Amino acid sequence: MAKVRAEPYEFEFERASCALVIVDMQRDFVDPGGFGEALGNDVSLLRKAIAPTQKVLAAARAKKLLVIHTREGHRPDLADLPRNKKLRGRLKTGIGDKGPMGRILVRGEYGHDIVDELKPAPGEPVVDKPGKGAFYATDLDAILHARGIWQLVVCGVTTEVCVNTTVREANDRGYDCLVLEDCVGSYFPAFQKAALEMVKAQGGIFGWVSDSARFLKGLARA
Repeated sequence: MAKVRAEPYEFEFERASCALVIVDMQRDFVDPGGFGEALGNDVSLLRKAIAPTQKVLAAARAKKLLVIHTREGHRPDLADLPRNKKLRGRLKTGIGDKGPMGRILVRGEYGHDIVDELKPAPGEPVVDKPGKGAFYATDLDAILHARGIWQLVVCGVTTEVCVNTTVREANDRGYDCLVLEDCVGSYFPAFQKAALEMVKAQGGIFGWVSDSARFLKGLARA
């Protein structure tokens, strides 16, 4: 078992049973000029996660860990878009509408795709999800079970929404989750801090928290 210094205590993992999950690193959320910035958010707070995630991704590929990417978005006909999600926020330009990078959060559009710095490699599954969590209405659980995976190293955005929801869903399904704090990001620093505290509270109620440097040291020994 490889070990990673983490909170609330060491995270132990086996390479064969561990996967890297990169959540929603999409242009709509992360890139300047995208939907996130159009809503008035500072995307630089999310972009800080790109460089450390690149290092983790490269190391995971070198060690032949399973790498899974997720994208939040909807069918072009919006048949899977709930009415409350469409109307929430009373936005003049919202999901399904024409945005700065194509139709917002619609599969196949430029803004829906993953940023260039973290593009999936051939053979790496991409899970398209209609909700916040990566397990809801997707085949992620089936993919992980088929590969014998029960431990997840989680990166992505945003920390308090899609990352946190995915970790909670994973925990309820019996997975161990390690969140790398410098590889996740939020538009709101207070939410970033609180979301990470929630994961590791009460002896790791939802999982463990570490960072890319500590994980890379552990992975090197795996």
